[in-house]
Amino acid sequence: MTDDELIAKFETGDLPAQSFHHSDHVRLAFAYLTRFTALEALNRFVNALKRFAGRLGKSGLYHETITYAYFFLIHERMTRTPCFDWEDFARRNSDLLEWKPGVLGRYYREATLKSDLARKVFMLPDHGIE
Repeated sequence: MTDDELIAKFETGDLPAQSFHHSDHVRLAFAYLTRFTALEALNRFVNALKRFAGRLGKSGLYHETITYAYFFLIHERMTRTPCFDWEDFARRNSDLLEWKPGVLGRYYREATLKSDLARKVFMLPDHGIE
């Protein structure tokens, strides 16, 4: 499936939920970031993700800090080391594709990510803050 097809299927709700895992979220964010400015891509991605979760009856699973943090990590990596396509990006950034343990452990305490506040609003990284 091309990136454009992936975005279209995601935005219309035609992606099967059982085949949409963490690495698919990362690929989708990459696809949005290759087509739109970072803030427009984030807005479209977040709105589509919330609709997708809502259609599945799982609106409570949306986590703003995790979503934003991964999104901006993907954007940073794309900017630091330009890649030609998704396969190239995935090969160079395999740490972003691992869900647990995930890359966010470098930036956030587990308690922060489990908090209700982090689920509702984007929280800045707190690793090393006492």
